Order: sequence, then C-alpha cells, then structure tokens
Amino acid sequence: MNEPAYHIPALLIPCMEGLNIQPNGTYIDVTFGGGGHSREILSRLGKNGRLVSFDQDADAQRNIIDDDRFTFVCSNFKYLANFADYHELNGADGILADLGVSFHHFDDETRGFSFRFNADLDMRMNTKARLSAADVVNNYTEAQLADILFLYGELKNARKIANVLVKNREKQAILTTNDLLAVVEPLLPQDRQKKEMTKVFQALRIEVNHEMDALKRMLEQTTEVLKPGGRLVVLTYHSLEDRLVKNFMKTGNCEGKMEQDFFGNRLTPFNLVNNKVIVASEEEVEANPRSRSAKLRIAEFVGAKDSSK
Repeated sequence: MNEPAYHIPALLIPCMEGLNIQPNGTYIDVTFGGGGHSREILSRLGKNGRLVSFDQDADAQRNIIDDDRFTFVCSNFKYLANFADYHELNGADGILADLGVSFHHFDDETRGFSFRFNADLDMRMNTKARLSAADVVNNYTEAQLADILFLYGELKNARKIANVLVKNREKQAILTTNDLLAVVEPLLPQDRQKKEMTKVFQALRIEVNHEMDALKRMLEQTTEVLKPGGRLVVLTYHSLEDRLVKNFMKTGNCEGKMEQDFFGNRLTPFNLVNNKVIVASEEEVEANPRSRSAKLRIAEFVGAKDSSK
C-alpha cells in the first residue's frame, strides 16, 4: 500500500520558469517540505549546480535527497542569511518560497493543524518550539486573542469569539481541536461554518509559528543573499502573505513605502517579472485542490538601493 504524498507542489513548472534556472547556478528552496520543488530544481542543474533547502519541521528530513549538489538545513527560513554565510554560498541565483501548510501537516492526525481530526491543540511547525495553540487559547488575554483572530484570521466577530473562549476556559481548559470546535462552532454562520473555522485555525497557526514575522525577516534578507539578476519566486495562499510579498517585491520593504532619490527616481532593489499574479489552471486545481488559492509572484534582484547616487 502506497503512503499518501507528503506534499504535492503547486505551480511547479511556472515556479521553475520563474527561477530561470542556470545549470551551474546556486539556488535556495526555503520551504523544502516533501521536496517536490527541490527535486525539480536539481533535475535542471548541471554537475556544478548547487541547491540548499530549508525546513524547520523534523518530519521533512525523511524526504532528504541523496545528491552531492544538495544541502539540507533543518531550520526556520528566517535565518536565511546566516546559513547562506555558513554554507559559503557567495550569492544565490534564485530563492523559492512555497508558503503555507503542506498536505502532510493537514493530514497528520496528531499535530492539530486540521479540525477534521480530534488532536491536541498543537500546530507547531517546529515540534521543539515552546508555544502551542493550546498555550495561546488558554493563556492569552481576551484582547490578545481578539487581535490574533482579527488580524490573522480576518474574522469579523473576533471579539465575540475571544470573549466566549475566555469564559469557557475558566470552566475547563481548551486542550483539543474538538474542545475548540465545541466552543467556536455555535458562533459561526452555518452556511460558512467550515470556511470560518478554517480562519480560526489559520489565525492560531500563524501566531504559534510567528509566520508573518518569519516571512518578513526572510524577505528582508533576500537582498543580502541574491546575486544581481537573481530571482525571488514566492507562492502565497492567503491575503496576509500575499500583501507582504507584493509590497516587498514592489518597494524592497514590507510596508510598501516607495523610496525615491533626489531626482524622483524610484529606489527599489527588484524588478517585477510578472505584474499580474500567476494562478493555477483549472486542470491543476482539479488534480491538486490546494493550488486553488495559490498566487505566484516573481521578481528579479537588480541590486541594493543606493540613495546617495
């Protein structure tokens, strides 16, 4: 009996085309997962090419590729620049990020990423990390919970959900996915219950793993790691990620503030390769439903900004 796929990479060919892979180039896949994108990159590299891939989840190590051109880094991609220096990359020709959660995490009944299974409220990508979803739900203040649900889940009734969570945890700790469902489900519109619950789980997962901070730190380090002419290729799956990536590629900062020199010329370290996001075809969505929400953005690094010229 075959095991289910760890993860099916979305927009695989557009990602490879976006990287503009050179046979002897150096590439970084900051979200290794099941290794689908990494294997495709290696298949396009020559004998002097090099690939370094990151993943903070120890489960991903079972997918490590036996290839002399390949290096695996078991760490969060927010340490991109440190490990690029450590492995003496001397500049990368391309960086790929496939953000979000893999099939493996959603299908693992023990990790608490999905409300399809009853499990401990965990949601840690790095199982050695201190903070779990149960810690957030049971220990954060009502105001903190409301902020997380509103900012990371974009839930309109975030304050109501936070209030009810606090009242219920005073009677009994909320420790499992079923505990959370029992409290939150009655507060959600029946016609959108599944979609709204997905937002609740998304908000908690983002907070537990500090995803937005890690993404921001990784993006900011790409200008230290990429060579001029190198490509930054990013797949996003929700509006928070996509807004951050869009801002960064357009302006070189995550706030989206465009800087100009004395003459009014825009100072941005990137040129957009695609002005309009690339999305999956109907055929791909049918074969890989996760790709339905995928948005691909590609930019070329032209060099660090210099306002003195």
